[in-house]
Amino acid sequence: MKVSPKVDFMVYFETRDLAGIAIFGALWGVLNVTLSPIFFQIFSLPFLCDIIGFSALIVAVWWTRKLGTATFVGFIALIINMLIRPTALHFFGFFAASITFDVIIFFSRYRVFEKKLLSSISLFATAVFSAAIAGLIIGSLFMPPVALARWGGILSWAGLHAVGGVIGGATGVSLMNALIARGITPKPKVSKGGTV
Repeated sequence: MKVSPKVDFMVYFETRDLAGIAIFGALWGVLNVTLSPIFFQIFSLPFLCDIIGFSALIVAVWWTRKLGTATFVGFIALIINMLIRPTALHFFGFFAASITFDVIIFFSRYRVFEKKLLSSISLFATAVFSAAIAGLIIGSLFMPPVALARWGGILSWAGLHAVGGVIGGATGVSLMNALIARGITPKPKVSKGGTV
């Protein structure tokens, strides 16, 4: 009788990856739903969600280095927001920005993490671009035209979110580099060609 060879199936996300995704997704969701409305009421600026979100996305993607990480972090944050504030439909814009962030970093094949300066610049730029995408989507689909005009139009609104991406990107990169400086590093992924 012919015996088929044993196939070693590997789980795409390991336990540590899932833990990181859950923690950063919940962190973004809870902080956004509690602090962002207060911040907006006090300062009339819309970008605390960008700051919290892209800080979380950068550290989460650095931790796992796997496609889907940023998307799932954004999805968890979206679910939390929809459960607690069902009217906060604008968060779909941030979910789209999470997917954008995920795809851009994936196409770099995670080589951005090989050098400190390259990773810092690449992650920062991706955060700013993705935040601007969130602003464009929110302004186009979820804001009344009168309110959008008061902010100077859709490009100004996207620019405000990009400012949040600047701060969030800088915060996330700083957190990542601080963890590295303290010897906290992701477990290297092993591929057929060696360590990634």
